[in-house]
Amino acid sequence: MKTAIAAIVLFVGTSVVYAQVGQDLKAAGQNTKDAAVTGAKKTGNGTKKAYKSSTHAVKKGTNKAANTTAKGAKKVADKTTPKS
Repeated sequence: MKTAIAAIVLFVGTSVVYAQVGQDLKAAGQNTKDAAVTGAKKTGNGTKKAYKSSTHAVKKGTNKAANTTAKGAKKVADKTTPKS
């Protein structure tokens, strides 16, 4: 009888430990998934910001170059116009 009770206590104790380990593994997996999703979202947002910023800078640079070219062309045109 004592061995039967000892076996039951051992079985119940072992079952509780295995259940806790299972829950810990499940929680660790969920935390890893959440971290991966958060990292991916932040990377996506950073990429969008970088794209918009670089697009704006390219447009600004292009307009500045076009205006400078137009000013230079006007100066040259004034100097090359034949005088009557």
